[in-house]
Amino acid sequence: MPHISLPEGLPGIRGALAFRPETARPLNELAEILLFGPHTLTPGERELIATYVSYLNDCHFCQSIHGAIAAAHLDGDEDLVRRVKADFQHANISDKMKGLLVIASKVQRGGKNVRAADVDQARSLGATDLEIHDAILIAAAFCMYNRYVDGLATTQPHDEAMYRERGKIVAREGYIQGSKAYLQPTGTAR
Repeated sequence: MPHISLPEGLPGIRGALAFRPETARPLNELAEILLFGPHTLTPGERELIATYVSYLNDCHFCQSIHGAIAAAHLDGDEDLVRRVKADFQHANISDKMKGLLVIASKVQRGGKNVRAADVDQARSLGATDLEIHDAILIAAAFCMYNRYVDGLATTQPHDEAMYRERGKIVAREGYIQGSKAYLQPTGTAR
């Protein structure tokens, strides 16, 4: 049960965002830029970073929804998402992604855990400065998003089909367009 009265029928971050649309807009805009907008990493790769950090933070809602979005971008490959969470070093992803996930996991523990050697290793595996920057920002942002979701004790269903369907919508429409239904001006959230 949520710690505050959140809109019914909007699980996880969706309920928290609908509660305060003024703060929802910049949070969704950040997610849109980092995970959906044009980039040298695919949306699926960026969603894997968000999923992995959410998994490390033990945020059920975020790891489930971003895992579903990642899978939707990756031709429905839910098994790959599970393998990345369980042991990304042996998952069928590029070495560059493995280097970026090492960095993301260190950010999850605390930004000062990222060492020059980690960045040099990711670069040697083909990561650009933009990709390193954004992997760090995705990891940092998802620590915030995860704590937002869990700190409010939002509703976090265990219905995989719900996450799968919502994941397809966000993968297709993005974060801003996919959130229009609950990002109405204050007092009119649905």
